[in-house]
Amino acid sequence: MNTAPSTAPESPHAAAAGTHRWLTADEQRVWRAYLHATTLLEDHLDRQLQRDAGMPHIYYGLLVKLAEAPRRRLRMTELARDAKITRSRLSHAVARLEKNGWVRREDCPSDKRGQFAVLTDDGREVLRRTAPGHVAAVRQALFDRLSPEQQKSLGEIMQIVAEGLQPNEAGADLPWLR
Repeated sequence: MNTAPSTAPESPHAAAAGTHRWLTADEQRVWRAYLHATTLLEDHLDRQLQRDAGMPHIYYGLLVKLAEAPRRRLRMTELARDAKITRSRLSHAVARLEKNGWVRREDCPSDKRGQFAVLTDDGREVLRRTAPGHVAAVRQALFDRLSPEQQKSLGEIMQIVAEGLQPNEAGADLPWLR
């Protein structure tokens, strides 16, 4: 979780080669605040969704992606990529969502190995019921605490970070492509 101990020992090789660039005290403070806040935010949203709909935040995100897709369906590989989760984890999540009657799988007619995940009417209804509470939780936990200028800055910062981490080259070794 932390990038280095508070008194980061430098190896003789690193000192000679200058390969380690430890975080400054201010950078370490920002990093730890970011980790702490994102952990608390994800826990807050998970608890709200478990309480209101009996599902974790990741499942809610999958339902939203399907609700926004044309014909409320996406190829499983595309859904995994969009959700940034492995195909194996997605398969497990979709199985749970199927058990609840919120998603169904359909075979892909053009690719015998491919499948679609499809949001059912029951899944759309659970989103309709759950969305107001979820939006209220997001607003209370994040947006109500920030000024409009801080919200704009946060959005710009997160966009820069995301763009820097999203590989553009074909064949990138990413978990959601496996």
